[in-house]
Amino acid sequence: MVLKVINTSYTMKEMKSLIRKIIVRLALLPLVLILMVIVPAGTFNFWQAYVYFGILIIPMMYILFFFLRNDPVFMERRTRLKEKEKEQKIILVVFNLVFIAGFVIPGLDKRFGWSDVPAWIVLIADLIILLGYMLIFAVFRQNSHASRIVEVESGQKVITTGLYSIVRHPMYLGILIMYIPTPVALGSYWGLIPMSGIILGLILRIANEEKVLRQNLEGYIEYCQRTRYRLIPFLW
Repeated sequence: MVLKVINTSYTMKEMKSLIRKIIVRLALLPLVLILMVIVPAGTFNFWQAYVYFGILIIPMMYILFFFLRNDPVFMERRTRLKEKEKEQKIILVVFNLVFIAGFVIPGLDKRFGWSDVPAWIVLIADLIILLGYMLIFAVFRQNSHASRIVEVESGQKVITTGLYSIVRHPMYLGILIMYIPTPVALGSYWGLIPMSGIILGLILRIANEEKVLRQNLEGYIEYCQRTRYRLIPFLW
């Protein structure tokens, strides 16, 4: 999203509720990763997975607690998962299938030995994932309305500076950088096939999101005219 909002105060009750929600999701994440990666691998002898889990979870915890302290309203928005747009609900299903396959296949790859990815390539993929994380964090700091869902709220304004002067959806660029190399970080080349589906998913999401923003967000059409590229600089 490319929206900006002025922070409002959070009551203690709201803060406690938000913290509980975040803690539950953080607690579930390792379990989900184990089910999607370790179980298909059929072994705990999977160092690539543990390095990846650390790279995924540790920065996530830092970002979560950074914004809990500095912008809890933003964190509340990030916990919203129910899409309002019918098209986005369909796209979300596509994303979920892509992500599941993109994690399960590397696990199966480990079990059956389909790929032989050198350790140095695995570590380079991990570094690229960290770069994607850093980009997403920068977007979050610039745009307190980087929501998980497509919505336009009262009082929002278009952000046209910083990362948003380069591409209209820098958060999605960060997601692309972060997740495309994930199968390689897990020691699998074959996992790149389903994970590449994220590109199509993002294209479809951006097309629908921009339709909503053009209709409901003042100044967005002019912003699109000034900032040519949607996702990847000099390409699209």
